[in-house]
Amino acid sequence: MKKGQRIVGDDRNAMAAQLKLKYENGASIRALAESIQRSYGFVQRLLVESGARLRPRGGGHRRTLSRRVRTDAEPAAD
Repeated sequence: MKKGQRIVGDDRNAMAAQLKLKYENGASIRALAESIQRSYGFVQRLLVESGARLRPRGGGHRRTLSRRVRTDAEPAAD
């Protein structure tokens, strides 16, 4: 498909299904958009239309080992 061409009907449904599968296997929306030469918003819209459960922004959030959980016995830093 040419860049900028409208995608409707069965073609749109097929593209949405392919993108959903790749997204659910770990591809980012940005990577998918680049691979099909479409905008982030277009890909996000197709994923929503296809019923994909979107991941939260920013990737994984891991706690570092240096971070401690304050206990009730410790005074709060003011």
